[in-house]
Amino acid sequence: MTTNTKNSASAGAIETNDILPIPAGERHGKPWHLFTVWSSPNLEFATVFVGALAILFGLNIWQGILAVVVGNALAALTHGYFSTFGPKVGLPQMVLGRSAFGVIGNRIPAGTSTLVAGIGWFAVNTASGAFAIQTLSSRAFEGGIGIGFSLAIVIIAQIVIAFIGHNLIQKFERYAFYYLVVVWMIVAVVIFSNSNIPWSSEFGDFNLAGFTAAAGAAYGYTAGWTPFASDYTRYLPEKSDSKALGLYAGLGNFFATTVLMIVGVLAWSVVRMYGGGGNPTDEFAALLDQNFAILVLLGIAIGSVSANVLNVYSGAMSFLTMGIKVGFKTRRAIMVLLAGVVGGLTAYWAVYNDFVNGFEGFLLVVSYWVAPWIAIVLVDYLARGGKISAADVDEKKNGHNDAGVIAFVISTALSIFYFAYQLSYAGPIALSLPIGDLTAVVGFLLAADIYIICAMAIKPGVSGGIKLLAGGLTIVLFGWLMASSSSLLSGAVVSTFIATALVIFIWLYLSRRVAEVAEARGKSGRAFLWLGIALSPAVTGLAVALLPSKK
Repeated sequence: MTTNTKNSASAGAIETNDILPIPAGERHGKPWHLFTVWSSPNLEFATVFVGALAILFGLNIWQGILAVVVGNALAALTHGYFSTFGPKVGLPQMVLGRSAFGVIGNRIPAGTSTLVAGIGWFAVNTASGAFAIQTLSSRAFEGGIGIGFSLAIVIIAQIVIAFIGHNLIQKFERYAFYYLVVVWMIVAVVIFSNSNIPWSSEFGDFNLAGFTAAAGAAYGYTAGWTPFASDYTRYLPEKSDSKALGLYAGLGNFFATTVLMIVGVLAWSVVRMYGGGGNPTDEFAALLDQNFAILVLLGIAIGSVSANVLNVYSGAMSFLTMGIKVGFKTRRAIMVLLAGVVGGLTAYWAVYNDFVNGFEGFLLVVSYWVAPWIAIVLVDYLARGGKISAADVDEKKNGHNDAGVIAFVISTALSIFYFAYQLSYAGPIALSLPIGDLTAVVGFLLAADIYIICAMAIKPGVSGGIKLLAGGLTIVLFGWLMASSSSLLSGAVVSTFIATALVIFIWLYLSRRVAEVAEARGKSGRAFLWLGIALSPAVTGLAVALLPSKK
């Protein structure tokens, strides 16, 4: 097949490749470009606010700084590694996930990604940018621009860039970086030099609960970009240096998030002295020289656009990965437009209902789906010898991989429900133990363990009961070890945790058996299996109804 290489790197042409492999003739770019691609979207105010959570969780500045460094470093490691997948096959990250979940099962994480990033984080960042424009305009002229018009400006800018596609996004992120990095480095110096920052405070007694909560929030925020990692490396030449592009991608993510989260830690150590509780953007701007604050507010607006063009672009790609059939050559661009409209309406709702900060807290909790997803994709990739072929993501050859679905559903549900410890939600085990937030750790290890066991067990001639029993025993063993290692955890909570795990396994087992019977009678067994999976949250809700009351 002849490929037209003319203007393959043009920033003005609407991208039409969507989720298809990128032909060799259209490959372009350099590994170092990834540093700006992943720095610019994190040089925004939402990143600063995640750092502020460390202070809100009761840490002093040194503990808070350590927490965000640890959380971001762990997230950057896998982000850099996953970025190396793109040039090898030229496919988006969510499409590559089909090897671990199967084409059908992959609809669960792909749909989650669309909702959380393409709509949820799009709405939060849009609101942040709109608040900045509103505040900026009020300082430029009396009355300023209303919040509704400010939202419209940000939404339109984001949709236009993402609508055109990959090449314009790459260039926008690169040029935005030059402005954003200068502004935020100056902000960092100004905040660091604030005389009210309690630099003399000692590290103090180690606050494990606050530390894991702050580190968990940082990890969830930064790792949230990993499901998009190869979306921005698949256009690179196939023979690109994997070490270089992994390093640039990981460092870009780590550099921006860590610097701005540390700024958030230090800034809110001062804001807390004066009570706080107002508009976070205004409170932050109040710490800066009023003339310089104008440049910062402009940077906040640009940063929100930088983040959201990735959110809505990759969110649309995730949506297409689910198998949505849209018969247009520009279907990716159309999905961007639709996602932008829905995300924009969500932003309007959040702003006018004063729910932006609460919505961000909610997203930090639900973002913990990423850790189990990373574990499953990583284990599957390593098990395949670090190679993914076209057959691994083909619907006819790999339509189903029940191991990935089982591991993902169970590990995500149990880790978030029992171990989350954030401002918007705290699970029963996190409340019973002084451990803070171990959601990401538990979700990652549990998903990897269940996937390994199920992947080995799901072979011809092995009954469905044996396949599911292996994973069930793992969770029971986990609960037993946890209970025996701490006298602080109530037996009722442990019993409920184990009972919940068993109920989920039994329900999935019964769903699988119904599917097998249906298949034997010539009917669509998969429909019954997926109906069972879809109903599993409701069944789980009944199982946890006996949870002990909060202490």
